[in-house]
Amino acid sequence: MQLKIGYQELIAQAMAEVDTLSLAEAKLILGDESTVFVDIRDIRELEREGMIPGAIHAPRGMLEFWVDPESPYYKPIFGEGKRLVLYCASAWRSALAAQTLQKMGVPGICHLEGGFGAWKKAELPVAEKQPKP
Repeated sequence: MQLKIGYQELIAQAMAEVDTLSLAEAKLILGDESTVFVDIRDIRELEREGMIPGAIHAPRGMLEFWVDPESPYYKPIFGEGKRLVLYCASAWRSALAAQTLQKMGVPGICHLEGGFGAWKKAELPVAEKQPKP
């Protein structure tokens, strides 16, 4: 099957269009009340590998619905005007997700360079995924 555009080109286009936060920049704003780290990985990844401390989990498959105030699945955290730092395992899904949210008009969107894999490799803080109450 011949595709019109492959995943590598999609990711390259997204990377060219969205803001990317370096690990050093991300470390500096960790815990900043005007910033929300958003983990878009699958729940099994979070349970297996942990997550950035203080991050919220927004599954990639629900993200567009959670940020749209017109959606029945809207989550108010996305309408608070905070900077949103999306991340996944390797910054592929987060680049695509950031591009989509940017197209939707969500302000303050960026994603983490290298994703959670780079975060862990740099030995930055990791927290366990907390079970739902």
